[in-house]
Amino acid sequence: MSDGRLPVRRRWIGWTIGAFLAFLLIAIGWVTVRGIGAVNDLQDVADGATQLKKTIAAGDLDGAEPVARSVARSAASAVDLTSDPVWQAFGLVPWLGPNFRAVSEIADIADSVSTDALAPLLEVADGLDLASLGFVGGTIDLAPFAEIEKPLRTASTALGAAELQARRIDADATLPPLAEAIDQMRSAVTEAATAVGALHGAAVLLPTMLGGEGPRNYVLAMQNNAEQRSSGGIIGSVALLHAENGKITLQKQASTRDFPALDTPLPLSDSTVALFEDRPGRFLQNITSIPDFTEAGETIAARWTGRFGGTVDGVIAVDAIVAENLMAVTGDLTFGPFTATAENITGILLSEIYAAVPDPAVQDEIFAQAAGALFSAALSGGDPKALIGALAESAEEGRIRIWSAHADEEEFLASSALGGTIPEDDADATYVGVLINDSTGGKMDYYARGAFSTSVGTCNGAPTTQVQVTWTNAAPADAATSLPAYVTGDGYYGVPAGTVRTLIAVYGPAGATPSHIDRDGEEEGVQTAMLDGRSVVQHEVSLAPGESTTITVEYQGTGAGERLTQILHTPLVDEPDATRKPLTCAS
Repeated sequence: MSDGRLPVRRRWIGWTIGAFLAFLLIAIGWVTVRGIGAVNDLQDVADGATQLKKTIAAGDLDGAEPVARSVARSAASAVDLTSDPVWQAFGLVPWLGPNFRAVSEIADIADSVSTDALAPLLEVADGLDLASLGFVGGTIDLAPFAEIEKPLRTASTALGAAELQARRIDADATLPPLAEAIDQMRSAVTEAATAVGALHGAAVLLPTMLGGEGPRNYVLAMQNNAEQRSSGGIIGSVALLHAENGKITLQKQASTRDFPALDTPLPLSDSTVALFEDRPGRFLQNITSIPDFTEAGETIAARWTGRFGGTVDGVIAVDAIVAENLMAVTGDLTFGPFTATAENITGILLSEIYAAVPDPAVQDEIFAQAAGALFSAALSGGDPKALIGALAESAEEGRIRIWSAHADEEEFLASSALGGTIPEDDADATYVGVLINDSTGGKMDYYARGAFSTSVGTCNGAPTTQVQVTWTNAAPADAATSLPAYVTGDGYYGVPAGTVRTLIAVYGPAGATPSHIDRDGEEEGVQTAMLDGRSVVQHEVSLAPGESTTITVEYQGTGAGERLTQILHTPLVDEPDATRKPLTCAS
């Protein structure tokens, strides 16, 4: 006969379940309360960072300090709220775990940036008046750079580490609102890391590169994006800059007409010859087809000394969009028949000049006037803080490349975005890329548009990286008759007027090989080459106005399928869409 009580074993199970449910409810309540607090703290960090950026840009350092302290307190609080054992335990729960881990990572990044990067940056800002750098008259005071190098190095190292940490967060595994926040945070950290890295690079290199230890000479190569080359555009004009004790002067200007084709090409790497034959070694205009600016810069220097003699200490290549960024600071310029603003300078240099000035020789004169006017305005009429920002933005987009003939400087440059090299793959990043080179023989790339995407996953049981390139000719339908013959090429190289003919090269991770190649779903003949241990696939495509094509290349093998895959690409007139998409196997 039962006395109505449950057996001991069943009571024990019931108590255990009850206790577990009670603990779970308490834990959920705990992390909910702490999560709300952490989110509020991180929102305060975001708001404070925006305010801080404005106060520093305005030169209000007294106002920046309390904002920085507030940001640091909020970041430290967010770390404290998301680092206790209960929160960390929820980070191990399937599906929900990545969201908890991501919030912890964001809080940790905010804390490290505010503590390890923001404090040194404020120290630099407090001890350096950018207006005193002496840009007026083309002279830069080199003395302050030695003082700011160490704190900038500390801040740059901290921001670099934060950028890597942000990149490692698996945003794809988080809820959409959090994934969006992660993307915004990544962009902010990357922007800061690029800007501070550029400032640190300037602090390291400028004292010697601007003639602090003896005079220097640099070739400035101006690239025209209306006719694409791997590093931005065809070389349209060149100039020689002289730097001595921080004073920069424009010594000589020349056009490509001053550099006739060589009968015997300059030495080129095997990869360059495989992709572009010997043209970069014979024609100055084509040197920027060379993917690696370490090789391109040295070749440009050789062409200059071969034509004009003297000593070249380095080469600086910039594209037309750099002028747009700088003119947002310097203001309007007048050259030839044009009055240029930041809004119309790109259209003038890459399109309008060809209709307004049909004679190529006169075009060259106007390009030289524009370069000289911009150079003078930048060194004498621009706010240094804004100029640094404009140059940093241009560098982030890959529109400035620098090579030095001095080994120690070149080693530093080659490891930075300014060096124009393909970074080595490592645990923190795997690189793929797209190189765009025009073969129309005109200036039709002003109307070309690109969109690039990467996808990683598994195809046929193997880790796979997919790269897609969509290339579009957005020229008007009547381009053959409405555009100048100099722009269309007028069929001179066998390309119908209005058509864009382009060499599109796609390279994959180091060590991987193409497992599938198609264009608009169809296979066709391609060029292949090796570039620093990377397999390159190159299509030549011809598109009439309004036409578009999509190239798909899948890579398998070493380095393929890595989540932390980044795409590098030729800078275009309009910054292209470069996205990450879910993998849909083409093979």
